[in-house]
Amino acid sequence: MSNSTLSYYNQNAQSFSDSTLNVDMSVLYAEFLPHVTEHGHILDAGCGSARDAAYFKKQGFTVSAFDASPELAALASSYLQQPVDVKTFQQLDCVNKYDAIWCCASLLHVPKAELPQVFLNLQNALKPNGVLYVSFKYGDTERVHNGREFTDLTENGLTALIDQHTQLKIIKQWQTVDQRPGRESEVWLNALMQRLTSIGE
Repeated sequence: MSNSTLSYYNQNAQSFSDSTLNVDMSVLYAEFLPHVTEHGHILDAGCGSARDAAYFKKQGFTVSAFDASPELAALASSYLQQPVDVKTFQQLDCVNKYDAIWCCASLLHVPKAELPQVFLNLQNALKPNGVLYVSFKYGDTERVHNGREFTDLTENGLTALIDQHTQLKIIKQWQTVDQRPGRESEVWLNALMQRLTSIGE
């Protein structure tokens, strides 16, 4: 995450958190959770307000969370009622730890050139057969908007990135519209992936 993007979230942590906490994500949960081991360990990576982590926790899952913004992580920790780490995707270095990883609207701030290594970090953090959810704003450009840097992806762009990582297999890709009021014109690319146990599985 660039310094300008991180500064944006630190300076606007409370208003950003407030604007996202009540967004209805049930349709995405319904796609993701059936693939997760019962009472499994879910990492909410780039958790923002911890809205999703809190939901998963209420459903009986073990939850861990991190965010690059110290200000957001502090708010998320309070909401989630457990510690939230301050780290970036580039600093994720665990192996075979999580049954599932949830990256909702968070990977989109990783520069495109760094995404291959980040996907490798995510793959390694998953247990074999673990599931990964990601979402990006739909498009094929890197851009700056309101002080934040974005990497937009299409299905082809995401597939090209994932094909470099032989243990990740895309299960499903689909498009949705933004659920926040006034943002209905924004299109999102969603994807579910699974870490295979061996090459060629």
